[in-house]
Amino acid sequence: MDKFDLFSPLDYRYISGPLKKRAELYFSENARVYYQARVEAALVKALSKQGVCSKKIAKEVERVAEKIKAEDVYKEEARIKHDVRALANVMRSKVSKEAKPYIHFSSTSYDIVDTSSAVRYKEAVNELVLPELKRLLKLWCKIALREKKTIQIGRTHGQHAEPITFGFTMAGFVNRLGKSIANMEYCSEQLEGKFSGAVGAFNASSLLVKNPTKLEKDIMLELNLKPAMHSTQIVPPESLLDLLHSTIEAFNVLANFSDDMRHLQRSEISEIAEGFGAKQVGSSTMPHKRNPINFENVKSLWKQFMPRIITFYSDSISEHQRDLTNSASARFIPELFLALLTSNERLHKVCSNLVVDRKSMKKNFDSAKEKVIAEPLYILLAKHEHPDAHELVRKLTLKGQASDISVWDLAKVNKDLAEYINKFSKKELSFLETPEEYVGLSVKKTEEVCSYWKKRFK
Repeated sequence: MDKFDLFSPLDYRYISGPLKKRAELYFSENARVYYQARVEAALVKALSKQGVCSKKIAKEVERVAEKIKAEDVYKEEARIKHDVRALANVMRSKVSKEAKPYIHFSSTSYDIVDTSSAVRYKEAVNELVLPELKRLLKLWCKIALREKKTIQIGRTHGQHAEPITFGFTMAGFVNRLGKSIANMEYCSEQLEGKFSGAVGAFNASSLLVKNPTKLEKDIMLELNLKPAMHSTQIVPPESLLDLLHSTIEAFNVLANFSDDMRHLQRSEISEIAEGFGAKQVGSSTMPHKRNPINFENVKSLWKQFMPRIITFYSDSISEHQRDLTNSASARFIPELFLALLTSNERLHKVCSNLVVDRKSMKKNFDSAKEKVIAEPLYILLAKHEHPDAHELVRKLTLKGQASDISVWDLAKVNKDLAEYINKFSKKELSFLETPEEYVGLSVKKTEEVCSYWKKRFK
């Protein structure tokens, strides 16, 4: 099929190249069917351990499971109108007469569906999603450490606030992404499977083996999953919900970073820029334009996929032992991971060529430095026992704005302040004379944050 005949923008626009090939292993329809077949094979292997069937049969089923294709299962589903039974039928058609009875033996559909989803998303997160996020994290650390002393004016509410460094700005996102990655790691390890039958009470498997909970544990051990302590026809939804929530949390960090970087690219700010190709076009009508397309694209993808958390929460409600109201919506879960992956890839690409305009940062800082010393001035006056330092400095700032004289220059000629200013140490005076030094622990915190997460994710 020509990719332009596809329906999802993820397929024809966003996921491509090596990332697409790797993502297909976990998120394609062939992958979904493959993981379900793996659970069927794990069942037969567990049955062989309890002597219900031979190891030879278990090996035969395992070989067949490796080769199952979604196309064959869909053809059978079109005939019988049941997807999981279609998988069982296709597998049964490819094994010996002796092996046929043990495929799907005592299983209900969601023993297969929920368990295969858990192992699929666990492996996808650990083998693909987290390594890609960590790759971006390391790049952000590199930028943060490189720019740890690059002076920048901090902003709160869109207004000039206090001096920081651009490395400190980057370190904030390093820390947030690091915590999100750690959370995703934890949540992926909590994913649960089940093999407890149609209502979760082990009715069918109790007819086959003396210890049906051991059978379930053996199946989960084969798949590297935890068995749910209690299940109905489905796995309790919270473990998967937690993973999806943590995934959106990581997406939030990428979107917030992109939004901030987009604003720093504004013409009137111009502190950073995306790399721009020699033949790249920024606007269809304005040849001079260099739009922050990648940062904007990431935020746009986040806007599309972040609200799906509402669907995930809605899917956690299932009546009695199970209803079918998540059967369609759950099939869209892979798209969240795909959107996160493509956003992560875009950010890695753009950050690899991120232009940091240190001159512009210094220019913006210089335009604000006469004002931002108001805080250190008031703090130092209060430290040296001025009774109403904040109010006094507030009035000085108003006077300074009206007269275009710096707050510090006004303070130095204020006779009422002389006795307090005379108590200032050389170090304290330097913060007022050279506001570039008033960056607090910006450099130290940048180093600490990057060191911690680099060690955490060696």
